[in-house]
Amino acid sequence: MDSNLVVRALGALAHESRLAIFRALVVAGPEGMAAGEIAQELGVAPSSLSFHLKDLSHAELVKSRQDGRFVIYTANFEAMTGLIGFLTENCCAGANCAASDLPSACGGKQ
Repeated sequence: MDSNLVVRALGALAHESRLAIFRALVVAGPEGMAAGEIAQELGVAPSSLSFHLKDLSHAELVKSRQDGRFVIYTANFEAMTGLIGFLTENCCAGANCAASDLPSACGGKQ
């Protein structure tokens, strides 16, 4: 993963509202959520939500698609996995460590 993209992604996630939006989209899975649904669930004003979604999209953490008159937002799971991989790429120089005991993605256990 490109280090400039990593910096953008970490910067985007370094805000309470954007982190909450991203986490909600991760929970929603590939089906995603409409903007209004996100705003209602998180109690974020539509104008603020638009700003935060733009920042997350710029960091390539969120994708959008048109579905009739709604815009559906989804987490970019490929980018999320790439970011996690980048952060843990050389963990403990390949030796067994605490990170290898962490649960795998999507709530599964190793």
